[in-house]
Amino acid sequence: MSNAQKALVMAAGIFLAIALITIAVVMFISAQEATKTAQENFSGIQNELSSTAFNVYDGTVVTGSQVTNAIRKYNGREEFGIHVITGRDANGAWYGDVISEADATLGDVVLKPSATGMVQSGGINYMIGTAALADDVSQAQYVNPSGRFNSTVIRDKSNVVKEIRFVQQAE
Repeated sequence: MSNAQKALVMAAGIFLAIALITIAVVMFISAQEATKTAQENFSGIQNELSSTAFNVYDGTVVTGSQVTNAIRKYNGREEFGIHVITGRDANGAWYGDVISEADATLGDVVLKPSATGMVQSGGINYMIGTAALADDVSQAQYVNPSGRFNSTVIRDKSNVVKEIRFVQQAE
């Protein structure tokens, strides 16, 4: 093989190597963008799926037994609260975190209680309950299993469910 042929073969090899590297870089960048888009879509789907569990409580009338079941099921969930207002307790009791209901801070965690009973935060008294409190007939926070409650789901600015509010209907 002459020097000219060797130079041509070498140039062709270098050209092919550069072309393969360019193709690999382009494919990597495309795959990276596709992965980012897929992650964003997955996150959106995950939020929708977690919200669907609460659709049964969004603007519906539920029984007291459904309220106590919700307390047992969701009490202790991170950055989430259940607010139950009974006919005997106009302020209601909180189960889990106390969530802001003010327009400007809707859905923000106001208080992460470390104890149950009457707790004060920012000059406001909150009754922090347990599932046992909702079952105790002698308490104002007692949830009558046959009572009827209007339920509302409270979402924050990111459309994440933060609170379920149950208000007992007048009998």
